Amino acid sequence: MLPLDPTLFGEIDPPQRLLMGPGPVNAHPRVLRAMSADLLGQFDPEMTDYMNQVMALYRPIFGTDNRWTMLIDGTARAAIEASLVSLVTAGDTVLVVNFGRFGLLLQEILARIGAVVVTVDAPWGETVPLDAIAAAIDRVGPKIVATVHGDTSTTMAQPLDGLGDLAHAAGALLYVDATATIGGMEMASDRWGADIVTGGLQKCLGGPSGSAPITISDRAADHIFARRHVEAGIKAAGTTDGAGPRIGSNYFDLAMIMDYWSEKRLNHHTEATSMLYAARECARIMLGEGLEARYARHARAGRAVTAGLRAMGLTVFGDDAYRMTNVTGVYIPAGVDGERIRTMMREAFEIEIGTAFGPLAGKIWRIGAMGYNAARHKVLITLGALEACLRREGHGLPAGAAVDAAMEAWEG
Repeated sequence: MLPLDPTLFGEIDPPQRLLMGPGPVNAHPRVLRAMSADLLGQFDPEMTDYMNQVMALYRPIFGTDNRWTMLIDGTARAAIEASLVSLVTAGDTVLVVNFGRFGLLLQEILARIGAVVVTVDAPWGETVPLDAIAAAIDRVGPKIVATVHGDTSTTMAQPLDGLGDLAHAAGALLYVDATATIGGMEMASDRWGADIVTGGLQKCLGGPSGSAPITISDRAADHIFARRHVEAGIKAAGTTDGAGPRIGSNYFDLAMIMDYWSEKRLNHHTEATSMLYAARECARIMLGEGLEARYARHARAGRAVTAGLRAMGLTVFGDDAYRMTNVTGVYIPAGVDGERIRTMMREAFEIEIGTAFGPLAGKIWRIGAMGYNAARHKVLITLGALEACLRREGHGLPAGAAVDAAMEAWEG
């Protein structure tokens, strides 16, 4: 057996880096402190009380009165996959509103389930008009309409008002992936008519990746419970399974997960206790700040980033009318090595900004200002660092203009 590398025994000591990309971002110190609390047994009364508190805390964050508002153990993608595998069976027609990388992800997951996937599309940097979605629903007659709210790959936020009404009029359910916007832009699950909305902690909520908030309407819950098939080892006497086909994943079976979060306390899995503490503290911080104040802070940060970039003479990517408040795309100037700038920012300033995917790879940077990092001084430091790196690489731009413009935009 080969000897172990001595560095394996060193204490983890990551650099104190400012994460100003599209996520993850730096976690709020209160969240990290909450995660260090002692573990509890999953059915201790104190633990189940914390679970009930989490359900109550996330209802106003999602903009809902849904009973089934809870957490999925796993990254944001765990909640996406749990939703789709629990809603969709092989052969179901699903309409995907596609305007970026994460619309493509919905298609990927649905294809693995065996759904018939139809898309209504917009170019990257735009959103899909509601009338185009309405026409697609009329044409396709889907069982599910699935969309991303804010797609960090394109920095665009899809308008959702009225979409639930269109889906329901056609007998369909509406799924929304709000991973990138929950905690930073208004969530209006009930007003949208959304049947399932999912999120993640690692962006605007200011926590670590690993727990995924979810809210489920009664309409969707009925659909899911019709597919309930409790595993034999935990099935109580007298339990009646649903008449629908069994959900194709055990871990992501929302019917059993909902029973776990209900008074039944079905022993489906062991709750990720420290992540529940993190999710609870993220919600407490947000509600303590106030929803409107929180959204206004993210909007100020987004305005400041955009103003600073434009003051440097850079071109901001995408449609201003539908830009996410928390992530901004900017074209890499001609003749500039984008990765060299990102490396310099990381090594000289300990600041990370994001690269891009797909057709935008190598063309834009993505700068995030969200959660704990949607703060004036962090925006100004990031813009100042980007300006310094560009100037050092010989790209001419007005010195100090970015910070001045950002400060004015923040205060405006």
